[in-house]
Amino acid sequence: MEPRHKTPGGEELPPIPAKRYFTIGEVSELCGVKPHVLRYWEQEFNQLKPVKRRGNRRYYQHHEVLLVRRIRELLYNQGFTISGARNRLDEGGAVEVAAVNSPEIIKMPGGVRGELQSIIEMLQL
Repeated sequence: MEPRHKTPGGEELPPIPAKRYFTIGEVSELCGVKPHVLRYWEQEFNQLKPVKRRGNRRYYQHHEVLLVRRIRELLYNQGFTISGARNRLDEGGAVEVAAVNSPEIIKMPGGVRGELQSIIEMLQL
């Protein structure tokens, strides 16, 4: 089960579909962030590196969508500055997102995976 993410207005963000790649427009809608903000964050957060193909179009993978939501949470809900959010992610926030989506964990039964995600969420508090 994915952690619940809310917009600054308190609305829940939509669930992330099971797709391999997402366009910048799709990520914008899934994360409640405008495309120009995503492009800016790519410059500020070295962990955020979407694949660029055909005509320099950006394609984000599932773990990058989760990372965008984490960055958004740090900046908009927890009040971090860009620098503070970058430091927080460098301390291990990006590793947590990647760990939950590692191939070994994805293959685990849903209950075990859910428990691991709950533990990670508790550790983030």
